[in-house]
Amino acid sequence: MKRIITLSLLAALSISCSAPKTAIVEDTKASTVSDPTKYMNTITADELKVHLYIVASDEMEGRETGSEGQKKAGNYLISQYQKNNIPFPKGASNYYQAVPAAFMNKKYGPKLGDSENIWAYIEGSEKPDEVLVISAHYDHVGMKDGFIYNGADDDGSGTVALLEIAEAFEIAKKEGHGPKRSILFLHVTGEEHGLHGSRYYSENPLFPLKNTITDINIDMIGRRDDAHADTNNYVYVIGADRLSTDLHNICINANNKYIQMELDYKYNDKMDPNRFYERSDHYNFAKNGIPAVFLFNGVHADYHQKSDTPDKIEYDGLARRAQLAFTIAWELANRENRPVVDKK
Repeated sequence: MKRIITLSLLAALSISCSAPKTAIVEDTKASTVSDPTKYMNTITADELKVHLYIVASDEMEGRETGSEGQKKAGNYLISQYQKNNIPFPKGASNYYQAVPAAFMNKKYGPKLGDSENIWAYIEGSEKPDEVLVISAHYDHVGMKDGFIYNGADDDGSGTVALLEIAEAFEIAKKEGHGPKRSILFLHVTGEEHGLHGSRYYSENPLFPLKNTITDINIDMIGRRDDAHADTNNYVYVIGADRLSTDLHNICINANNKYIQMELDYKYNDKMDPNRFYERSDHYNFAKNGIPAVFLFNGVHADYHQKSDTPDKIEYDGLARRAQLAFTIAWELANRENRPVVDKK
């Protein structure tokens, strides 16, 4: 997740948080397709662990934007999509969306080489022109003073969650329960340097932004923070209600039906001094009027340190949070109507 240096970050964090929502909200436009539990359960801690020990390995050299290590990580992601017969999107010539160095460096100076977003795609069966984006950034901060910053939680955890979520949808499709809307699995680059990859996609979308119904963004979902020292059965939900009451309700309902973890809204507060709402890739969708939700485990002592390694990931918690993202996506991809934007 992108680090922002502001005076507000130096302020003491509020320890208060709003009570988690527990009631299932009535939704007359909900999906009538089969129960997603079978496919949700294909997202396992063991498979996530296998992927993450590769994506966050020393071989990837911290996945700095535009580096050879990041490109190796990208090659691995593509190999997994190919293995599972998940193609690149319609209208694209391969799994890459080139993000030129000039685009990134014109804002922050020359710190970056040419890089790529990586995308994969499952076409909808009934409303293929409407697109749900599920995003995570696969870059990290590279190497410093000879040490590799592996970025296992930030954001190796979200990166491998996308692989598993895509595979679950592809299994469902093979069994006749493919999504009604299309899904774009978007691994973005340059997040650590200014949300560059998602900004580039939002300014150069493969599919019209007016047809993009929601972005589910996954950034750091493999650990726990000090506020939840006794459990990892929680997730911070950020931004779902900023543009759409529908999206907020969908997140609540999916959790209560299938996952039953605590949804913590502490960082959804518009006065949050950390400004997490503006610090990950969902923001470049939200600022274009697209409903977006950011799933997050909070920061910990290993955030942006060389100690953010895959052996410290809590894979059971990672699996549950990835399953929650999948069930939210399942509802969005299959419900009768797209989420209504009812807020500015």
